[in-house]
Amino acid sequence: MFGGLFGRDVAIDLGTANTLVFVKGQGIVLSEPSVVAIDTKTDKVVAVGSAAKRMLGRTPGNIVAMRPLKDGVIADFEVTEKMLAYFIRKVQPQRLFFRSFVGPRVVVCVPSGVTGVELRAVKEATESAGARQAYTIEEPLAAAIGANLPVNEAQGSMVVDVGGGTSEVAVISLGGIVTKSSIRIAGDDIDDAISTYIQKEYKLAIGTQTAEQLKIELGSAFRLEEEESAEIRGRDLVTGLPKTVVITSEEIREAISVPVDAVLAAVRDTLDRTPPELASDIMDRGMILAGGGALLRHLDERLRRETGIPVHVADDALMCVAIGSGRSLEEINSYRSALSSA
Repeated sequence: MFGGLFGRDVAIDLGTANTLVFVKGQGIVLSEPSVVAIDTKTDKVVAVGSAAKRMLGRTPGNIVAMRPLKDGVIADFEVTEKMLAYFIRKVQPQRLFFRSFVGPRVVVCVPSGVTGVELRAVKEATESAGARQAYTIEEPLAAAIGANLPVNEAQGSMVVDVGGGTSEVAVISLGGIVTKSSIRIAGDDIDDAISTYIQKEYKLAIGTQTAEQLKIELGSAFRLEEEESAEIRGRDLVTGLPKTVVITSEEIREAISVPVDAVLAAVRDTLDRTPPELASDIMDRGMILAGGGALLRHLDERLRRETGIPVHVADDALMCVAIGSGRSLEEINSYRSALSSA
């Protein structure tokens, strides 16, 4: 009878690079970059998501396009709140307007290494954005649920979730995380490493979007059967004029070796601290790669060679965390131990 009075329950994978929104009963309904453009004169939001991302590095003086999350946590509270409010509103039916009655229940994913202050900031921003009740779930746990791993059973499941701001490695058993590593080195650092390398080797300045494109087109964690190359344009740091250079996949692999090695070190560190019984489960069943970083070519092969453990890339690597957090909301009684509402 009162079903129509309440907002649709929502799960949000609030990522440094992208935000995905899962609506109960509908699945993932929105996937947009975590970027907000604000007019500094009026303090009004000009654009959110894809429209704002296109403005990065291209705005006039009075408009600032920014990413309000850094390293997986809130860097700008007010802007994050506006972005969350925009996304929550966008997925709610227009006829609902009794705000106090109808705020939806919202689950937000957080990195497993967040501090208490950072966790509180996420909850407060979610409640200020219109949630009736805010829960949080740790990203590796959400990724495991989304990848259909038996998280509530007495057997070890291992997840490596490489996002934009953080890389999370966790061993899960009986609905909780047994050992974990959370490092603030991930996809964004790979982009930065590419920009820095090109600046140093070619005296060429490129934007973040060009660096990301290079990572997608040429990036790999292990040598390719056929190396590739691409033409890139940027600003010559010596003359100040536009310039074009050709860069190869081998150079990109060398450029990103430090952040990739850091992710591998986090995996080894987690395995090192895993109880023997769970380690043998993982040896049998392998680990799951999730997050946007899982799409870096041959990262699975590199992990397999360095750890000797089978590695599987999740079917929906980019959406795994959002699907898992949505499922935890749909089957809230089964996953109550994974959700935190304090």
